[in-house]
Amino acid sequence: MMKIKKIKNFDAMLLALVFIIFIIGLLSIESATQAKNLPFMEGYLFKQLTWFGVAIIFLIIAARISYHKFLDAAYILYGINVALLALVLILGQARLGAQRWFSIAGFAFQPSEFMKLTLILALSAYVGSRKGDMDSLKSLMVPLLLMGVPFALVILQPDLGTALLLIPVFFAILLIGGARIKYLIWMIAAGLAATPFFWHMLRGYQKQRLMVFINPNTDPLGAGYTIIQSKIAVGSGGLLGKGWLNGTQNQLNFIPERHTDFIFSVIGEEWGFLGAAAIILLYLLVIHRSFNIGNLTSDSCGKCIAAGITVLLGLQVVINIAMTIGLMPVVGIPLPLVSYGGSSLLATLVAIGLLINVGIRRSTF
Repeated sequence: MMKIKKIKNFDAMLLALVFIIFIIGLLSIESATQAKNLPFMEGYLFKQLTWFGVAIIFLIIAARISYHKFLDAAYILYGINVALLALVLILGQARLGAQRWFSIAGFAFQPSEFMKLTLILALSAYVGSRKGDMDSLKSLMVPLLLMGVPFALVILQPDLGTALLLIPVFFAILLIGGARIKYLIWMIAAGLAATPFFWHMLRGYQKQRLMVFINPNTDPLGAGYTIIQSKIAVGSGGLLGKGWLNGTQNQLNFIPERHTDFIFSVIGEEWGFLGAAAIILLYLLVIHRSFNIGNLTSDSCGKCIAAGITVLLGLQVVINIAMTIGLMPVVGIPLPLVSYGGSSLLATLVAIGLLINVGIRRSTF
């Protein structure tokens, strides 16, 4: 009977949507990096496919083992991830002014990408097990500590984008877990009041990114260069785009980081408005199905996991696309399943596996 329920509740459409988006990502990565003329075995496409093979194994593990077993190990996984975040500040590889990666056999490993997931599991384990007992200010102290430690470590790397992503995930899980809205509002107000303090903690290039968001032309050849070129690329795509491998801004190397954070500009230029709208629609369908999984499960821990992952995926998509077209500051958030990056791809597919896991077992708890 259990096997029948699992098959019935398996969200094959969610998995299909994920694969379609990933294929679009492969095409975009190939277009964004072909000018480098690297041998296939050394190229970005091969590395992304290698990571995908590893990620599929972890997706299957995340989907098959009951998520309650992951919750049982949540604090251990969280602790290991926090230790890695601290270690990367000492032994990590520095790139573009940030120290976020370990380099292993030519592949970069970014602990902060997995911190998003282990934080979701740790918060879900704590909040979900205290259903009906999260309505006091005292009950919010442990979740605040769970979020605050990795937030501080990620800020030190520095990785402002990832750190800021932890905050809405934190609030989403608390809201689903029954925290009083007035306390959440107080915390948001306190955070906003501390904004001037955080401004002084930002590094020079981070401040410059925020300034050029207001007016990119204040530094058109420096901090504002990437966003200007990205907007030109997206705008020049028109309705139908210039065709795969035919984007001039892309192929003539005008857009820095176009295979990672700014890959949406490649999609906009080569596939046009219709292509960009199509991938946004695919993401909306993924978010819709993720939301439904959380809505349909009766288990409070499962609801918290689904809520955290849904908010995490949705915000990454919104922030990445918005910064690509100049509607938000550049904060270094990859486009899930599309941007080149093994850590991001692995973390995203594990998150999808956990969502499928919650969906499969929604009637068993």
